Amino acid sequence: MASPLTALSPLDGRYAGAADPLRPYFSEHALIRHRVRVELAWLQALAAEPGIPELRAFSRKLSADLRKLVASFSERDSQKIKEIEARTNHDVKAIEYWLKEQLAGNREAQGALEFIHFAATSEDINNLAYGLMLEGSRRQAMLPRLDELAAALRGLARRHASLPMLARTHGQPASPTTLGKELANVVQRLRRARARIEAVPLLGKMNGATGNYHAHAVAYPKFDWEPFCARFVEGLGLQFNPYTTQIEPHDCVAELFDAYAAANTIVLDLDRDLWGYISLGYFRQKAKRGEVGSSTMPHKVNPIDFENSEGNLGVANALLRHLADKLPVSRWQRDLSDSTALRNAGSALGHTLLGYVACLRGLGRLAADPRRMAEDLEANWEVLTEAAQQVLRRHGVPGAYEKLKALSRGRRLDRDRLAAFIRALPIPAAERQRLLALTPASYTGLAARLAKRI
Repeated sequence: MASPLTALSPLDGRYAGAADPLRPYFSEHALIRHRVRVELAWLQALAAEPGIPELRAFSRKLSADLRKLVASFSERDSQKIKEIEARTNHDVKAIEYWLKEQLAGNREAQGALEFIHFAATSEDINNLAYGLMLEGSRRQAMLPRLDELAAALRGLARRHASLPMLARTHGQPASPTTLGKELANVVQRLRRARARIEAVPLLGKMNGATGNYHAHAVAYPKFDWEPFCARFVEGLGLQFNPYTTQIEPHDCVAELFDAYAAANTIVLDLDRDLWGYISLGYFRQKAKRGEVGSSTMPHKVNPIDFENSEGNLGVANALLRHLADKLPVSRWQRDLSDSTALRNAGSALGHTLLGYVACLRGLGRLAADPRRMAEDLEANWEVLTEAAQQVLRRHGVPGAYEKLKALSRGRRLDRDRLAAFIRALPIPAAERQRLLALTPASYTGLAARLAKRI
């Protein structure tokens, strides 16, 4: 077996451990195993149907043997199938031949051998196998890790709900917020993105060479194949698509990949913001014993986890967006370009998973620095000109915006200069006192309440 040090892809080399949760779904072995599962499920569905009298209903023992064939399917079995494929130059046909070999010694199965892959085209098997792989990975690997990331952010948001922080619009000082509220914004975005990922239905088909049940109907012309095939697809946990060419058109896969890419963009946006806040000193990073931040600068503690996350999510989205654009496009009744492209689904989701893991790791190292945030707030009293302007507007003072603009645009204000301006305002004394009591740290609106509610 090749060493991780010689792996062509970092998913199988440097980051192999982090990508492990996806191997049961997107490795070559996983694809073959899911194809075997679909082939045997189809055979059992046919055997259970009274309308196909040539195929006897399976005994409990034979049914158990078939289930065991799936449950015990090993890498050695995959290798045997690959050896058959080397002769046939056809991956799905190789599975059919392997299954016939496995059941050749089973007396009860003899009458069922020619019903393996009955009336099916390769894409009937493949589209269902990929549907199961995408559904399994969504439920067992991708959504749980995204939930973990959102939960970590929610914890930080609530913990720092009331911690005042200078906001920056266009990179310039702006009306203050709280650290918790800024993280709560991301939590809410991720909730919507997660719901979108979860809501995408995965479709499947079992309708033959060009989607018209030709082989089914010619073999059993009086049998009602469409509802039977619909029940079969839905029995696998997928949604039945009644209108296809040779391939299920992959529109649902494109929707799912678009949904993943949208979630990734939100996490990438968070990575960059946190990188910036670390640079400003709003966050310190907990140093790990024995870790080195730079080969030459001993003091460095770099935000490498967020940089790693950003890099992986960029690669993921390049693949996801390409697949979302490419997969629904197929010449006439089908071409093979979707097949080789779809094999990269594991890479796209692998880099996505790495991005989530790295961001989560980075969040675990963050420690807010309230003192540094307070320094920035104290140095930017001009952010209170918005507050003064609105009070002037309320009391009908003409040119309120212009008065504050003349005082502050492009200039730094300190407490004393702003206080002198406020004392001269033609507004009720109680309002002047309220403005004089305001500080950049207390001018956070409803931010704390919003953050605590997330």
